[in-house]
Amino acid sequence: MKKFSLNTSALLLVLLFSIQINAQVTERQKPEEWNRLVKGGRFLDRFMPISPLGKLTTETWGAEGVIPRYTDNGIEDPDWSYWGGNILKGDDGKFHLFVCRWPENSPKGHMEWPKSEVVHAVADNTMGPFKVQSVIGKGHNPEAYRMKDGRYIIYVIDGYYLAESIDGPWKAGKFEFNPRDREIIEGLSNLSFVQREDGSFVMVCRGGGIWLSKDGLSPWQQVTSKRVYPDVDGRFEDPVIWRDNVQYNLIVNDWLGRIAFYLRSKDGVHWKVDPGEAYIPGITVYTDGTNEDWFKYERIKIFQDEYRRAVQANFAVIDTIKWDDKTNDRHSSKNIGIPLNKGVLMTILDEEKIDDNTKTIRVKIEAEPSFNPLTDIDVNSLHFGAPEVVNFGGGCTVSGTEPDGNDLIVTFKGSNNGFRDDSFAAKLLGKDKNGKLLLGYARLPWVEYIEPILSARLPVLNANGNLEVEVENFGQIASKNASLKIELVNEQETIEIASAKIPGLNPFEKTKISMKCSKIPSEDAQLKVSITYNRKMMESLTGTLRID
Repeated sequence: MKKFSLNTSALLLVLLFSIQINAQVTERQKPEEWNRLVKGGRFLDRFMPISPLGKLTTETWGAEGVIPRYTDNGIEDPDWSYWGGNILKGDDGKFHLFVCRWPENSPKGHMEWPKSEVVHAVADNTMGPFKVQSVIGKGHNPEAYRMKDGRYIIYVIDGYYLAESIDGPWKAGKFEFNPRDREIIEGLSNLSFVQREDGSFVMVCRGGGIWLSKDGLSPWQQVTSKRVYPDVDGRFEDPVIWRDNVQYNLIVNDWLGRIAFYLRSKDGVHWKVDPGEAYIPGITVYTDGTNEDWFKYERIKIFQDEYRRAVQANFAVIDTIKWDDKTNDRHSSKNIGIPLNKGVLMTILDEEKIDDNTKTIRVKIEAEPSFNPLTDIDVNSLHFGAPEVVNFGGGCTVSGTEPDGNDLIVTFKGSNNGFRDDSFAAKLLGKDKNGKLLLGYARLPWVEYIEPILSARLPVLNANGNLEVEVENFGQIASKNASLKIELVNEQETIEIASAKIPGLNPFEKTKISMKCSKIPSEDAQLKVSITYNRKMMESLTGTLRID
């Protein structure tokens, strides 16, 4: 009987452990087409080996897979568990990491994270080691950014801290959010922010909704009605958004499948999903062969160079399942940095639109202090065109080259370029003379990158029996006249009941359009609002009629 009891207890422990594993890990089936991606076809290929930092040591906490390691990478401390955080370069030339932490001896172990505090740490370089300079206040999953007027904001779940200086003092506050008749997907947490060219901001929330603010502090307005993430059964969190010299970029993590996805956008609102993994476990590799096998990588943040290229990714990493990180044990978490292949600077010299009839395409690849395109490139390895074809080894091949000072002009054959009406970036893949990955993106000269973004709320039926619709321009430039249409949606058919012209609107200007309707809808009617601009459908929103 005693033996049976012991075996039963052991079985229960195994089952409990399996439940914990299954609660945090599952095997996702990857699309078959991912097997055909070439080197550089997925964001994962951009992670580079890390130069050793400080001393390689075994005298530290951690599971077997992360010992020995370079503890000077990022920030870690045996007395604290660190999580999240991003780096800003200060006017002092130093690098400032805003990260959260909680005591390693907390009774709940890793599950103490709801009581975490945000700290300001500083280093002389982006890789660390970072040393804590001050405690800012309570908060979790911070992301810091600088507004156009020079002030700093540190976002935390359910609030923010604001300061005139990167060194504080910091004042706590709360954002205002206006969903604008759109469903808030999975709540407002784990937000990520990027500044647009005019100083306004785009934000993506955990659930994949896109929000805009005039300055990064004023109320956030939701402009999407569904998530922009891949249409797969993922458990998404930890989005990060950034804008480089060509396009907007977004990475989101499927925490259950431990696979992240990479997306690109022309305007930060409308997104394309690129194939392949953005990152997976196993990417912490050093140039001396040291490999740190962290169990989970979360809270990715991107550090950019003076050209806004992504040059480093920072992660919150943990050496085991979160539930197994107990108080005063050998497990914990930290923030680490991993360098990224930043890509080359390149420009398409042809101004005409590239299509299936284009004979040649001229591209200039720029020289940089550590890169000589005249001597460093394996020219015959290059292929160029739309990312959708280049990622799979297709695209245009080289027909000739010529120097342009220190830069290199490459002429590609125009066939197989892959560009379509919805293309907004070109991609280059190849190798340097040492066989290392060479990549780059370029803008398409014929594409308008800054356009009006007109967005409507749901119609309101006023006391006079007219429909009123609020329309706002969330773009960075003024709009011209546009068309508004309202349709009554039921199971049998869709009937147009009202239409009107939308006058030109300046950025963040809004107007109310009043329309007589051919059929007064019932109180619970489903209405579809559509905006057409320059003969293209800009937006449609479906929802229940609102009564004034």
